[in-house]
Amino acid sequence: MSSTLRFQVVGEAFKKKPLEVPNRADRPSEFFAKYVFNREKMAQYLPKGVYERMCDVMDNDTKLDLQTADAVAEGMKRWAMGLGATHCTHWFQPLTEGTAEKHDGFVVHDGRGGMIEEFTGKELVQQEPDASSFPSGGIRSTFEARGYSAWDPASPVFVIDDTLMIPTVFISYTGEALDYKAPLKKSLKAVDKAATAVARYFYPDVTKVISNLGWEQEYFLVDEGLYAARPDLLMTGRTLMGHDSARNQQMDDHYFGAIPRRVAAFMKDLEIRALELGIPCKTRHNEVAPNQFELAPIFEETNLAVDHNMLMMSLMREVARKHGFRCLLHEKPFAGINGSGKHNNWSLATNTGILLHGPAKTPTGQTAENPNAQLRENLRFVVFIVETLMAVYRHDGLLKGSIISATNAHRLGANEAPPAIISSFLGKQLTNLLTALEQSDDNQLFNLTGKKSLTLDIPQIPELLLDNTDRNRTSPFAFTGNRFEFRAVGSSANCAAAMIVLNTAMAEALTDFRQRVDTLIDGGMDKMKAIVKVVRDDIKTCKPIHFEGNGYSEDWKQEAARRGLDIEQSAPKMFQKYLAPESIEMFGKMGVLSEAELVARTEIKLDTYTKKIQIEARIFGDLCLNHIIPVATRYQSQLIDNVHKVSDIFPSDTARQLNENNLRLIKQISEHSSFITENVSRLIEARRVANRIGDEMEKAVAYHDTVAPLLETIRYHVDKLELIVDDELWPLPKYREMLFIR
Repeated sequence: MSSTLRFQVVGEAFKKKPLEVPNRADRPSEFFAKYVFNREKMAQYLPKGVYERMCDVMDNDTKLDLQTADAVAEGMKRWAMGLGATHCTHWFQPLTEGTAEKHDGFVVHDGRGGMIEEFTGKELVQQEPDASSFPSGGIRSTFEARGYSAWDPASPVFVIDDTLMIPTVFISYTGEALDYKAPLKKSLKAVDKAATAVARYFYPDVTKVISNLGWEQEYFLVDEGLYAARPDLLMTGRTLMGHDSARNQQMDDHYFGAIPRRVAAFMKDLEIRALELGIPCKTRHNEVAPNQFELAPIFEETNLAVDHNMLMMSLMREVARKHGFRCLLHEKPFAGINGSGKHNNWSLATNTGILLHGPAKTPTGQTAENPNAQLRENLRFVVFIVETLMAVYRHDGLLKGSIISATNAHRLGANEAPPAIISSFLGKQLTNLLTALEQSDDNQLFNLTGKKSLTLDIPQIPELLLDNTDRNRTSPFAFTGNRFEFRAVGSSANCAAAMIVLNTAMAEALTDFRQRVDTLIDGGMDKMKAIVKVVRDDIKTCKPIHFEGNGYSEDWKQEAARRGLDIEQSAPKMFQKYLAPESIEMFGKMGVLSEAELVARTEIKLDTYTKKIQIEARIFGDLCLNHIIPVATRYQSQLIDNVHKVSDIFPSDTARQLNENNLRLIKQISEHSSFITENVSRLIEARRVANRIGDEMEKAVAYHDTVAPLLETIRYHVDKLELIVDDELWPLPKYREMLFIR
């Protein structure tokens, strides 16, 4: 773009008047889930028997018969048409990291030359979208188009504009999962089964364990005009060049600061839309970097929470444009300031209300006649904490592979986000508790005074444990009182990727734990003794994953290597963890993903990584050769012209003195321009060489090792030119113009 246009765009962005905050007098409770077919709407629109069968389907995973589906579809149609809906769609999450939908109208021929509105149970339960153009990792040939989307009754349908949106899984004709939801639901079923079996050691009335998730969504807002003037932002979601603003986040004045009025209007509008769609928004605030913000909901069941996060990201983009912004979900849209994550707060809870991570305030069932209730609470707490650590320890590399991407790689490892080494922080009090249990022996722990009297000498866990220690922001997987916070997940990611791995790994750890405990019990050992013995063994086994120090330090990287933790930094190599023998065994044993599905997903991850770096390299080369170098040359020519004119006017000694600064700038421009031109050619050639590689893994590694580094090397010189070239000539909006919303 011309410099004149750039200044017009920047000026208009700065002059933009604040939008009025949306006027909504209703209390959130009055319009929450207005557009959601939840149980309240089901009870209203479905016959009583149909409603009860649907509750059984949702609560107990029973099969839905076609007769019930027809009745549900009729009730849904009446409700949705009352809100103005004319179409329906199966809304699914293919392996593109976004969502997909194909809209069908509620219309069929009436047989008399007219049309009637119809929506059947068959249309509700199943749809057949074309699967050939979605990533399949080789599971399907491109000429084999058949794929199926199937309704997920556990996630309520909802209405957006004129369309009834039906959350679904997406599978191939041969049954393999082509999405995130299908394996997520399988992982949730696996952890439910394994955790219920272990929970019943302590609470025999438990029949179900639910995985809960609370995500914290960070994002940037940028004025739409400035966004449009940056081809790199437009095409890649991040700025591939741009020098630091003199002022960015170093004053620490943006974090939790007053929310700019235009942003507050956007936030309120977004929250109203989200609440109407049943997303329980709770928190909003300024984040650390300028123009960076965060929102977070109340915790929900993991399957629903994932759906809500995907829906929320779509709403954020839509509502932002209404307010003259673009919402950036890239993990690192601007260099030199903090990037954006999506902390996944994960926990387990039983259907009887017992939170499995976090000691109960009042031990369930504790009475004068049952003094061992505190023992049960403490031991239950320790078991689930330790088995979580075992899950993370056994599959630390796979967990890292689940959250790494071409975009999140820019954020991980920087002194603002978790390092690219998975470890778990527990806090002093819990650490001391596990250490005491590990180092004790049976004589210290047990006092058998009668057939049914058992005393376990574990120090009582005080209520203070919920907040007994400072947060360790350098820990990727930290215990925070009644949950674990997986902080390494990227802001643009589908939470399901990390949750599939975490819940499956937890299911495996708990299954293994129960098998070992049952073996000891079958051999005649007391149940509580058997549990403590296995827990003590696991505390020792998973000790390497437990780290309380600074995850950013160089010492930790060396220590992690000595502990045998995964220290790989290359994204393509991290993806290969899905195909490690222990990963294939875990997913297969837990019934979540087959080896063929794991191979396919790895191929897709590699291909996606390659294409994202490829696009960045192409845009970067174009910007350098067609925007930056011409402008630098033009400014250099102006300086040269000025040097000649000064030499014509002044005596040689005076002219030499006056031209000293310009000559220095001319030389610097030549040096930077020559480096950029020469290395862009190297970049193009490196890309061509990589593109000729047939193997997806080798190609991705080539892009990581030979293409991506050149982007950063060349960028240094572009950013130096930005400081030299006349500001009026510079073709791209600068950080100081983009990062401060007026």
